[in-house]
Amino acid sequence: MTLQAAAERLPATRREAVTTCHRYLTGHLDQLHYDTALAAGWPIATGAVEGACRHLIADRLDITGARWGLDSAEAVLQLRALISNGDFEDYWTFHAAREHQRLYPAPDQQSFALTA
Repeated sequence: MTLQAAAERLPATRREAVTTCHRYLTGHLDQLHYDTALAAGWPIATGAVEGACRHLIADRLDITGARWGLDSAEAVLQLRALISNGDFEDYWTFHAAREHQRLYPAPDQQSFALTA
């Protein structure tokens, strides 16, 4: 990697990026066992993580002209994760019960059943 960067006579800023990458990879050799993982048929996490990011984040938040604040973006991502995992119905039942408790506090509230 560094030899190729030197042979191609990269500008200093690009060469620094190659050097940084090389330093990171050589500093983490004890954690990089892709050959073992691939031979065993294990998934490489980077592919799974990139797919999840594309599905949860980019497909929804990377819309031309969209402007997201941190709170609203986080709420959308949490809902998309719940739907993708098949947990939305359980979550919504929990959420509705908590909202009922918050909006209608009563000392004997535990004796009432939520009918909505």
